[in-house]
Amino acid sequence: MTMINSAFAGKELLWFNNTLIAIQVSSANGEDGICVIEHRVPYGDSPPLHVHRNEDEVFHILEGRLRFQIDGRERIVGAGETVLAPKGLPHTYIVESPEGAHTLTVTRGSDFETMVRKASRPAEWPDLPPMAAPTPEMIAALTRLCAENGIDILGPPMG
Repeated sequence: MTMINSAFAGKELLWFNNTLIAIQVSSANGEDGICVIEHRVPYGDSPPLHVHRNEDEVFHILEGRLRFQIDGRERIVGAGETVLAPKGLPHTYIVESPEGAHTLTVTRGSDFETMVRKASRPAEWPDLPPMAAPTPEMIAALTRLCAENGIDILGPPMG
């Protein structure tokens, strides 16, 4: 199943770990530094537990179901719902819907966008990349890029 839709058309497509992303609005485009990144995320995907030192992270769910953990509290959300992970609070999520999820992530400032761009690679096709478990080298590189961009990795992904 091709996951691409018209919102991705004409955008630079990147593979960020096991996800397909398109930067819809770059932090460099406006004076307030707002960034909007569209994500296609596979079932079971979960970022490591982390905290943003300099920016809130807002997640808007377009399709699918995710279980968020923010500051130790869990919340299950679906299409049409929005979640705020305030800066300074540890958070992560896991995609629970078998078909995966389609989300928007909104931040202010360039930290998250810069880290995502540096950690990504150009998408070879407009769909999810082949699933791959992260190697120790990949984990070390992501941890370093996050630290350089105001994000601290605190623990493993949700399981």
